[in-house]
Amino acid sequence: MIETSEILLRFGITFFLSLIFALERQRAHNPVGFGTFNFVAVGACSLGITAMLISTESPFGLLSAIVTGIGFLGAGALIKSNDRVFGFTTAASIWILAIFGLTVGIGDYLIGGVLYLSIWLIMGVDRILEVRGIGTYQKRIIIVTNRMVDEKEIRKNFDVRKCQMDNLMINKKENKLMVSYILRGSKEELLPIPSNLYNKPWFESMKIT
Repeated sequence: MIETSEILLRFGITFFLSLIFALERQRAHNPVGFGTFNFVAVGACSLGITAMLISTESPFGLLSAIVTGIGFLGAGALIKSNDRVFGFTTAASIWILAIFGLTVGIGDYLIGGVLYLSIWLIMGVDRILEVRGIGTYQKRIIIVTNRMVDEKEIRKNFDVRKCQMDNLMINKKENKLMVSYILRGSKEELLPIPSNLYNKPWFESMKIT
């Protein structure tokens, strides 16, 4: 039987550490909100505790079912646009933070601690690579013109490794064009795009996600 103080300790560790992670993700404008990461981690922790309380000697059946359910939750963070899927990093972060909550919930502080430190290490390395422009990044850009213009005129402003038109809308009444692209390239290739477009006479507005 798990003592009440031990249960509170596990909840406290999971809540505060997942809170730090969720705040960082919120600051980075991650598409998954602040509350989601907290809910997932604390929920997984409570399920881990419950599994131990129900079946202390052999909780593996319940734990495996929990892990499977978490996988479906992570899949829900994936965003499909035409033939492309986004959000793998977000889905993976939901999944791994839930596993962190689960390991703390069953009382394995060592694995939980190593896992939590590993999460931050991976994020740190990824941030360094992004700052240095190493690797390939994918962005979705939505452009609105102030008059009708050939789509090729817009496309030639993207000096990236790959450019795919995602959506196109023509507003005949206002004589405008709204087109979205999926761009893939290094940070150095993506950074000049806003300034290149801003100086074009047909440019009205843009949004990058």
